[in-house]
Amino acid sequence: MASRLWVPVASGPLARYVPGYGSWLAARGYSRWTVSHRLWQLELLSRWLEREGLSVGELSPERVQEFVASRRAAGYSTWLSVRSTALPLEYLRELGIVAAAASVVVDDPIERMLADYARYLLDERSLTDRTVVRYVWIARLFVDGVAGAGGVGLERLSAADVSLFMARECRRRSVAGARELVWTLRSFLRWLHVVGLSCAPLQWAVPAVADLRDRSLPRGLEPPVVKRLLASCDRRRTVGCRDYAILLLLSRLGLRAGEVAALTLEDIDWHSGELLVAGKGGRYDRLPLPVDVGEAIVCYLRRRPRIQERALFVRVTAPVGALHPRTVSAVVRAACGRSGVPAVGSHALRHTAASEMLRQGASLLEIGEVLRHREQKTTAIYAKVDRKTLRRLARPWPEGGAA
Repeated sequence: MASRLWVPVASGPLARYVPGYGSWLAARGYSRWTVSHRLWQLELLSRWLEREGLSVGELSPERVQEFVASRRAAGYSTWLSVRSTALPLEYLRELGIVAAAASVVVDDPIERMLADYARYLLDERSLTDRTVVRYVWIARLFVDGVAGAGGVGLERLSAADVSLFMARECRRRSVAGARELVWTLRSFLRWLHVVGLSCAPLQWAVPAVADLRDRSLPRGLEPPVVKRLLASCDRRRTVGCRDYAILLLLSRLGLRAGEVAALTLEDIDWHSGELLVAGKGGRYDRLPLPVDVGEAIVCYLRRRPRIQERALFVRVTAPVGALHPRTVSAVVRAACGRSGVPAVGSHALRHTAASEMLRQGASLLEIGEVLRHREQKTTAIYAKVDRKTLRRLARPWPEGGAA
């Protein structure tokens, strides 16, 4: 038996906002059934306000809690939590009808200090919001673990305190996690000294992580494996066209997952055939747009949802919006699963792009420019896979003596 779509009846103080709310939901990629279901919720909320004699402006968080509590008390099975009302409240806040939730101001010296550190990372270091969250989280972990509750004694920190913290925390982490802890803690300790909160520049007390990162070969994929990944994308579907274009950007231009997620429609210059890439530290670079990559993007744009979101790659499920870098990495892992290739991350395709350029005769300087490395020593790791050049340096194996 086919279910019927709910057609809301105009009633209550929210009735006048029903048509706009439906259009707002549709623009965010929600299905027709979901739009109708959400309009029903708005109608229920509107009728409750009418029964309580409340206006729209009185729809505070406390009133929302009363609404869901009344539904629970009446024995209903839907819209029973405050979280379930997030969508209609978000729409009403965008219109300025309902006041935004007031931020809680905590009069805590540690929180004020961490907020200042976060502003420093954003304004002076040009780090992204996601990176700042990680830095502040580790800074709070350090303060809680070393300075004690309330952060008393930061000015008396010593190298021994830092060493004890590192010894305790590194054993709980992988090599990559310990490496992140090192550079993040060095940043925080340097900032503490610069602003006068610690008496000594203790960033030098943070030891380096002993690992074999520079002794291994870059883990790229062979061209036949990349072809299998690309062939696994069903380009008859929107998601297949999107994933195909993403895989090409990763394997042909060596973009990072975050750089792919940050691409916007305005970043493509179709007349000059260039792509504007927002890299680390607020750096912007223009890269040539290969023909096959441009054709893949055009194929996706013809199927891309018609929404106001300016991100180049968007989700295929509602609410439609920009991809997260983790989703870009998930695209690579999903392609590996479909093609029967051992799972790799998106960075393996960055190594693949560099290895392929090297195979085609590009110099390390040229590879560094495409990958946008700040230091030549970062690109130098690809010299290890330049077997053609390394073969000239290999000495012949000595002949064995006669028995």
